[in-house]
Formats: sequence, structure tokens, C-alpha cells
Amino acid sequence: MFIQTEDTPNPDTLKFLPGQSVSMEGPRDFATPEDAEGSYLARELFRVDGVVRVFAGQDFISVTKAEGVDWPHIKPAVLGAIMDCLDSDKPLFGDAEHDGHAAYEGEAAGIVKEIKDVIDTRVRPAVARDGGDIVFHSYDEGSGVVQLHMRGACAGCPSSTLTLKQGIENLLKHYVPEVSSVEAVL
Repeated sequence: MFIQTEDTPNPDTLKFLPGQSVSMEGPRDFATPEDAEGSYLARELFRVDGVVRVFAGQDFISVTKAEGVDWPHIKPAVLGAIMDCLDSDKPLFGDAEHDGHAAYEGEAAGIVKEIKDVIDTRVRPAVARDGGDIVFHSYDEGSGVVQLHMRGACAGCPSSTLTLKQGIENLLKHYVPEVSSVEAVL
């Protein structure tokens, strides 16, 4: 198996492209080793000293390293862990992540649907190319503030604030006039 790697805008994150499907049920984000308990793939990657975050997309895996750790030191171990997991017969993930977000009613439900549509069709495909993901977290009908969760290479990326405020906020304001601003949720 040959796994390609790509740099991302986040210098601490590399995107690994194994040439096969990884997470067909939707993106998976593992911010801590505890989050990885139900995932064979993420658990094995967190065993590599220096790995601090794992994100799995449909056909890629983004791995974030700790500050002060050099990629040449851990990249072979990360590649080995990915190959071992993909070559095994074990499932890579447990049950799908639970959404857990509040249900919206009335006019707010329509606005939230529009926001999610813009994010899913215009934002997520673009950030996936860089090894990340951005998902809807919440909408405050009173203030018009949208909160988004940054995952994968987007989490902790130096350019994510600029992307969020100048790119995504402007895009959402254009397509959904009820949106007044966009914030990242940690």
C-alpha cells in the first residue's frame, strides 16, 4: 500500500491519502486519546508519541503533531500505524458520532437548514482539500451568531481565524441575511 502525504495550511498537520475509503459514514474528529476509545484507527495513531489530534475524512486522515515535534521523526510511525489499521480486518471506527445539537423550530429551523446547506455545499468541500472540516454547532436567533466547530487541519490552524471571519462569515451573510457573525467553538 502506498500512502501519499500532503501539507496543509496548518504546519502541525499532515494529510495522509491512502488511496481508499476511510470514513464513509462521515468525518470523524478525535481531539484527545479519550475521544479515540471507540476507534481502532485513532487509538493506534494516538499511540505514536507526538500525535495530538486525528481527523478522518471520506478518503483521507489528517494527523496533528505536538509543537516541538518534527514530522521526520514521527511520520514513519504514523504511516506504519495507518497501513497496519487499513490492512487489518478490524473496523476502523465504532458507532457513528451522535449529533447532540439542539433542535430548531419555526423560522429558526429554516435559517439553520440554509446555514447547513451553505456549509455542506460550499465550505466543507473546500476545507476537506486542506485536510480539515468545519461543521455547524449552533445558531442564536436573537443575535444572528453562528457557531462552527473546526476539525482536522482547521483546528489550531494559524489561518483559520482569517478563513472563518473573512471567508465563511462573508459567504454565510451573503446567502443567509439573518446571519450577523460567525464564531469558532473550541
